[in-house]
Amino acid sequence: MDPHSLLKTYIQTHPDAVGKVVDFNAGTDRLFLLDFTAANTELSPALIANTPAFSHWVSQKLQTNGCRYGIGGYMEHRIIYAVSPHFDTGGEPRRLHLGVDIWGDAGTPVYAPFNGKVHSFHDNNIVGDYGPTIILQHNLDGLILYSLYGHLNRESLQGLNIGQAVVKNQQIAALGNIQENGQWPPHLHFQLMFDMEGKRGDYPGVCKFSEMEKYRTNVPDPGFVLGF
Repeated sequence: MDPHSLLKTYIQTHPDAVGKVVDFNAGTDRLFLLDFTAANTELSPALIANTPAFSHWVSQKLQTNGCRYGIGGYMEHRIIYAVSPHFDTGGEPRRLHLGVDIWGDAGTPVYAPFNGKVHSFHDNNIVGDYGPTIILQHNLDGLILYSLYGHLNRESLQGLNIGQAVVKNQQIAALGNIQENGQWPPHLHFQLMFDMEGKRGDYPGVCKFSEMEKYRTNVPDPGFVLGF
């Protein structure tokens, strides 16, 4: 069985082993699907380049629609990465988003969805990058899975140690503000990988469109875990 099927089967057969990534009450909380493709004509290059204005736009969308979080992004071909040269090196630009973003307030708690340990962490302090990042490693009945948490606050990295144990539903971090999270509106980039490919404290969260199938093999849909 391929790892995607193994992950889906594990989650279906071990529902008590899966925790939360953010606080969410399915009975009362609502989610707003944010579209960052070219189809969203509200997003001008000037708005995206102005982080405070972009952040206000996201907040207004959530407030107007009575939603606790904005959500979306897995395998979404986005326009918002044109604001940073970080995504434009090496010919074809990187625009395909590999994780799920959860947009909310700075300081929003972030939790470990499975038992595991700290694989690595790093402050990817480049405009447009993850900023403070934590990667956890999980063993799901023999299936090794890594979970990545990007755009955190710097306090989240304090006191961490490689190999440090974490348990399901343990708070591991909080969302960073625009000064520390890579200069984005506050949100969590949540991503899963089967293979870290030797990387530590970082793994691509955006790839070239031509590399979609390559990355899809290693990066499963985080929706399996989020359960939203």
